[in-house]
Amino acid sequence: ANIDRRTPLIHSASPLQTRLPFRTMNLFTATSTLLAIIGTSTITQLNAFSPSSPLASTTRSTATLYAESNPFVENAKTIASSVHSLNGQTIVVKYGGNAMTTPELAYGFCQDIATLQKLGMRIVVVHGGGPMINAMLEKVGVESRFEGGMRVSTKEVVDVAAMVLCGDVNKSISGGVVLAGGRALGLSGRDDGLLQCEKLWGGDDGSLDLGNVGQVKVVNTELINELLDQGITPVIAPIGMGVKGAEDAAVVYNINADVAAGRIAGELKAARVLFLTDIAGVLDKEMQLMESLTCDDIDGLIKDETITGGMIPKVTYATDAVKLGVQGAFITDGRVPHALLNEILAGGEEGLGSGGGGTVVTL
Repeated sequence: ANIDRRTPLIHSASPLQTRLPFRTMNLFTATSTLLAIIGTSTITQLNAFSPSSPLASTTRSTATLYAESNPFVENAKTIASSVHSLNGQTIVVKYGGNAMTTPELAYGFCQDIATLQKLGMRIVVVHGGGPMINAMLEKVGVESRFEGGMRVSTKEVVDVAAMVLCGDVNKSISGGVVLAGGRALGLSGRDDGLLQCEKLWGGDDGSLDLGNVGQVKVVNTELINELLDQGITPVIAPIGMGVKGAEDAAVVYNINADVAAGRIAGELKAARVLFLTDIAGVLDKEMQLMESLTCDDIDGLIKDETITGGMIPKVTYATDAVKLGVQGAFITDGRVPHALLNEILAGGEEGLGSGGGGTVVTL
């Protein structure tokens, strides 16, 4: 059956989603049901039903008879195609902002990670925690400000950011994935030299002192891949160190989580990188969602001022990741429950997302 890519497959009573048409079959429920029926040890059998398989060609006509009246069948076929194309592939997710501010969204995210693990995908999480950092800075009386979308990070600010990100935030995410039935290990960029940085200067001419804000120069991909090979999701707090052997090797750096996620995805040559954010995606001048863009499209949209302000760094992170070798970068509305699962599994073999949950950036 033909699948309308513009129709997200997740159903929710959330007010954020009443603006979108949804199928009657919840994709998370469909995926969980499939896993219960076939068992994770036989997930490769699901790949046999991919549209490209010989078995699919012999059963397609029969399946078509039922798909229109049976949402489960339609969702199952889409899931099978997605799993077939992404089984064993690496997916990097930047998780932060409003997507992590309610218990319901946070637990749904952890469920999504555990589910994708069971489907054979290698998931890396890089998280932020701006609202939590702001609350702690206010509590301890440390002032901070932003320049060009970057938090100016004095040593006092970095100390607080490291305490918050590497502590409660990091362990809440990794622990949540475990409680949801997955495997996860919380790390910071300082662990085993995971994220090694140079000082980042801001401003158009690179003369603005941002304090201890780091630009990632080295990613310890060996450590990440060792964990992924064992079926463990690394949950990475974006607090890094200086490059080993350099004069600033002992400096603790605060790293923008979007930048860190894009760089990690590029170094891993990930199949996907998803930036869960608090916006619907990239909008045109009529405020309509643009579902798919190329890097050249984005350059043009910035020049004609369709993309302005805070959206510019978001699309820049996405295009940088794609140029580093990531097959597709998603700017995804993290306020939608199970947004991660929806965008990964609703794209089928093409892997272009649900068509309604954000913008996909490709070369």
